[in-house]
Amino acid sequence: MATSASSKLNKAVKHQYMDLPQGDKVQAMYIWIDGTGEGLRCKTRTLEFEPKSVEAMFRDPFRQDPNKLVLCEVLKYNRKPAETNLRHSCKQIMRMVENHHPWFGMEQEYTILSTDGHPFGWPSNGFPGPQGPYYCGVGADKAYGRDIVEAHYRACLYAGVQICGTNAEVMPAQWEFQVGPCEGISMGDHLWIARFILHRVCEDFGVVGSFDPKPISGNWNGAGCHTNFSTIDMREEGGLKVIEESIERLAKRHMYHIQAYDPKGGLDNARRLTGYHETSNIDEFSAGVANRGASIRIPRTVGQEKKGYFEDRRPSANCDPYIVTEALVRTCVLKEEGGEPTDYS
Repeated sequence: MATSASSKLNKAVKHQYMDLPQGDKVQAMYIWIDGTGEGLRCKTRTLEFEPKSVEAMFRDPFRQDPNKLVLCEVLKYNRKPAETNLRHSCKQIMRMVENHHPWFGMEQEYTILSTDGHPFGWPSNGFPGPQGPYYCGVGADKAYGRDIVEAHYRACLYAGVQICGTNAEVMPAQWEFQVGPCEGISMGDHLWIARFILHRVCEDFGVVGSFDPKPISGNWNGAGCHTNFSTIDMREEGGLKVIEESIERLAKRHMYHIQAYDPKGGLDNARRLTGYHETSNIDEFSAGVANRGASIRIPRTVGQEKKGYFEDRRPSANCDPYIVTEALVRTCVLKEEGGEPTDYS
């Protein structure tokens, strides 16, 4: 299996330099979403002081304190948001509903690949054993790449990302981390930084973190980004009624959400949402308690306690969390109808 040339460099030599004092200067790594709407890019500049008031700023787990990771919005030449800058609109919508205190939790699935695109740890000219033993599995024959997962988890905690868990997924070399609960715009901020940290950790290990919704065709699970959502009305007594009303609205706007839930307007998700491998069919809306094959799943405990949250299982692994969270708020809180979002600008 191919590995990157950079992974073969002696990391101990690098640390000899990273341990040098940096004086009173601060390195700020600026991170932005590129023109594909999926890729991340970064560059660094030296600051004379440690910034305090930047909105989407995190500690840098690679260079460590006092250095920073700074998430940026992309503007065009006329200072209007770039087409792939979905944060701008999301923030406007979240401001409109801040009294509802929308909470989100996103479950980010991803696949570890060698640099030749082959899943990490898979036989070079074949397949591992069928799915079954890998989900939450333990052991060298079941868990492929746990070192990367552990490094990513600790780096996220150091950075201040609201990471709340991780587990091995159904397909070997596939993993998941969960971010949340986050309120409003912070959901997208924290998930994008968690993705950036994953890419950087994978770079150090000489592998690739892929968010492809269906990296291996055939009888293998795809990768999604299940999104848990609630408002204060859903979390309080009698909240199940509010949840059920929201699901009725979601049913009427199914295709609007499908188009919002992957960067290619549903084409990526069409490879994943087949009705098999714990997914719903992309053309049909469904909901149910504890049903992993439904578009919307109401957790069993929510059905019992009559309050809480619901899980939208449709977003793809490569979704933009800004438009996913915005779409949920537009449909469930602002109660938009029809196939197009309302322009509130």
